Amino acid sequence: MKSSGIKVAPSAKRLTSSLRDIGYSFESAVADLIDNSIAAGATDVDVVVNYNGSDSRVFIIDNGRGMDTEGLTEALRFGTKRGYEQGELGRYGLGLKTASLSQCRRVVVYSRDPADGHLDALSLDLDFIETVDDWMVTYPDDKDLEERVRSLFRSPTGTVVVWEKLDRLLPAKNPESSWARQKFLRIADRLQQHLEMVFHRFLAGDGADPVTIRVNGEEISPWDPFVTDEEKTELVSNDVLDLPTSTGQLGKVKVRAYCLPARSQFSSHDAFERAAGPRKWNRQQGLYIYRANRLVQWGGWDGIRTIDEHIKLARVSLDFDTDLDDEFNINVAKMRVTMPHQLKKMLARSIADVCAQAGARYRRDQNRGSGEQLELGDRAADSISISNGAEVGLALKSAAAQSGHYDAFLEMSKIIKKNSPDLARQLGL
Repeated sequence: MKSSGIKVAPSAKRLTSSLRDIGYSFESAVADLIDNSIAAGATDVDVVVNYNGSDSRVFIIDNGRGMDTEGLTEALRFGTKRGYEQGELGRYGLGLKTASLSQCRRVVVYSRDPADGHLDALSLDLDFIETVDDWMVTYPDDKDLEERVRSLFRSPTGTVVVWEKLDRLLPAKNPESSWARQKFLRIADRLQQHLEMVFHRFLAGDGADPVTIRVNGEEISPWDPFVTDEEKTELVSNDVLDLPTSTGQLGKVKVRAYCLPARSQFSSHDAFERAAGPRKWNRQQGLYIYRANRLVQWGGWDGIRTIDEHIKLARVSLDFDTDLDDEFNINVAKMRVTMPHQLKKMLARSIADVCAQAGARYRRDQNRGSGEQLELGDRAADSISISNGAEVGLALKSAAAQSGHYDAFLEMSKIIKKNSPDLARQLGL
């Protein structure tokens, strides 16, 4: 009797090579491994970018729970069998492998067995896989590397991931050259900026368990896109939206729209320059999408509107949990989501409001700088003309959101629209 199907296993040699080009940058690949560290309960993560010509290495060290040999084997399986709980940063069971191999040809994972502290290690080597054309991991046999790894542990438990054969980071020719050295060392600066942004809530302990991250021994600081520590930052709206899902349930999406201070309103010039972000002001305006407190997409308006110099002070945070992964269609590298069409329609009003306020604030600051702004009282940074009803309406809406009385503001708006429709139109209600 014939079986009901034919087993067709993919070629390990061909598929592992294809998976190298899944879309990771160096920064996003490191961030994906830090996701694993956080999921393992780590509170301390070190990234060491070590240049040594063709023997250069990258180390990612954490003080998480650690793994035994069985756990290591599962961690290096493409498409791990283990499931993910709600709120976990993992998603597809591919991150450690695809992120690592996107940058190197050999990844070695050392981990302390949480039961007895024993150090276990396994490696995934593309050159070996190409030779045997099979899904196999091996036991590393490098005493010098093991000694180096032991010196990197900061706690009784934890994991160290080592990237070797860095063919995607070093030039194929002359990896020992001064140009290769400078190129390699510059990636540490880019990495620091990326991690400060992507994990800023974890670094600040803002709604997430605090995590310390260091790059080449230097502790990094959170980069808050919304500069909430600046006095003139305004929370224009604060909403929780119900998003229908394919299962028929309603998922929660939190939306907060911020109008950042204009240049003259920042506490210092350095604060203004830092707030510009890695991609600078114009490209950093727009939506900041968080999955389980981890930033996965930033900047731009996702087709809802276009980038505009006049609204560069507008930034909007959008939070969803892992139960909405299917709706947002998050990619493997966790750098891009697909915004549900229905959600775009729901966001339109909030985005219009914050962009209107950002545009008004930008114009006032420009006029003040050119001497065209009238003095009002003590020339407060965000003084407004009372004749501009739309700005007054936005200021009232912002104050209601910040005070926690936004629902009451909506009820008051209904009464004004009913009793004084002309005034309501002037106020933009």
